[in-house]
Amino acid sequence: QVQLVESGGGLVQAGGSLRLSCAGSGRTFSSYAMGWFRQAPGKEREFVAGTMWSHRTYYADSVKGRFTISRDNAKNGVILQMNSLKPEDSAVYYCAARGTVGASYRARDYDYWGQGTQVTVSS
Repeated sequence: QVQLVESGGGLVQAGGSLRLSCAGSGRTFSSYAMGWFRQAPGKEREFVAGTMWSHRTYYADSVKGRFTISRDNAKNGVILQMNSLKPEDSAVYYCAARGTVGASYRARDYDYWGQGTQVTVSS
């Protein structure tokens, strides 16, 4: 059974930091493209950050320079380090994996999803 499990969400003040972790099982995700998405109430799920099999990374413009995605080989997953958080970053954050090495900003291109972790940034 393939699973992605996120952790690390919580409540933080604006300007603070959080570190989200995604642990995978059932597949060796080091050869998959992986990403983070988020969804705020009443909004569509949006791309946040991604990493390809080559470890090349890419980001949404809204988080560039503040968020960093990296591979976590020990947990067969990825990490999202979020700094300088803003209230508009508040959302449920999802880890996703795509059964190919290539990049994609589209949620529909990802095959596996975690259950999500809530991030709330207070002003």
